[in-house]
Amino acid sequence: MADINRTIDAVWRIESAKLIAGLTRLTRDVGLAEDLAQDALVAAMERWPETGIPDNPGAWLMATAKHRAIDHARRGKMLDRTHQQLGAERDDEQDTPESALVESMDDEIGDELLRLVFIACHPVLPMEARVALTLRLLGGLATEQIARAFLVPVATMAQRIVRAKRTLSEARVPFEVPRGPDLEARLASVLQVIYLIFNEGYTATAGDDWIRPSLCEEARRLGRIVGGLMPGESEVFGLVALMEIQASRLRARVGPAGEPILLLDQNRALWDHVLIRHALACLEHAEGLGGTLGPYALQAEIAACHARARTGADTDWPRIAALYDALAQLAPSPVVELNRAVAVSMAFGPAAGLEIVDELCCEKSLASYHLLPAVRGDLLAKLGRHAEARQEFERAASLTQNARERELLLSRAQASGAPPDDGPTPA
Repeated sequence: MADINRTIDAVWRIESAKLIAGLTRLTRDVGLAEDLAQDALVAAMERWPETGIPDNPGAWLMATAKHRAIDHARRGKMLDRTHQQLGAERDDEQDTPESALVESMDDEIGDELLRLVFIACHPVLPMEARVALTLRLLGGLATEQIARAFLVPVATMAQRIVRAKRTLSEARVPFEVPRGPDLEARLASVLQVIYLIFNEGYTATAGDDWIRPSLCEEARRLGRIVGGLMPGESEVFGLVALMEIQASRLRARVGPAGEPILLLDQNRALWDHVLIRHALACLEHAEGLGGTLGPYALQAEIAACHARARTGADTDWPRIAALYDALAQLAPSPVVELNRAVAVSMAFGPAAGLEIVDELCCEKSLASYHLLPAVRGDLLAKLGRHAEARQEFERAASLTQNARERELLLSRAQASGAPPDDGPTPA
């Protein structure tokens, strides 16, 4: 029984997004589509332990969900047009082998998945709702899993998902891929959601663990899906490259007790060089598409500088600083400017970096951002201003909500009386 349940869970993770996408095309209601898909999953959990796993489980789930949709339509809860469409499809499917059914779906499944991506990440939803719905519909994660990943109560996450589906329904968001000028804006939302999921796994904003690899893997999987569906979009491949390079460091980012290890202190032998090679190939593809590189591709270029350096001392900091200059021109933000300050300090000395950081101290959006005093403390320590550095590290520790990061910052505060090392701030 345990083996069957694990198999069902694996099938669901693989097939759920395609299932919900196909049902959304038919019902034009993402909430109803997910309900129907869940009904099919329940039916599988009841039937498969007795009958065994079908030869084509995805087709079995789709056929079962469609039959449930027809029953729903016959109760008058769907538009007559949809009822007729589903009824015709069911008549065609009565004697259709599972393999033939899947073949009939293959022509549209890619487009359906892409439509579902754009629905889940629609700007009509607040960002936290986009993230939750993306993990639910495209990741196949249970509400409990999403709530645990983002450290919120299950009831809160369940309400968030229900409200998101209701908002999409009330706004009558069309099940379509945006075209023309709308595509770029909507794609930016999709990539932002995926990268937010990755970043929460790469450096958790709260809790006892500094990294959550499962979220990183989910974001990378979503990025690969979008890349397969949109091979001509350079920013998609820029994001995939960026996530792959960062993910290559995960084993080296924590010590035996789970403590954080910053970038230039990491054992590079632990980096996943297979991932790095794949990332560099994605970056090459993005560059080969022509045009100006976007923000994600530029960040991937920065990450590639670290990935190509055999040791920390070999890092091409002047190139990284130049890339941050380009990124600041293309997508200016206080956080980009703070990262540029780190690169400038490594390329041209801590005083040059501190000058940039001091200009950011009046930036209201960074008032509670713990990395601002953390970077300032690092630069002050390198300049021998240890008492000031200690205050900055203590302030940073008071602002972070992550227990591991707080321990790291407090340890740096305690060590601020010692001569500064050449260690970096980048993580």
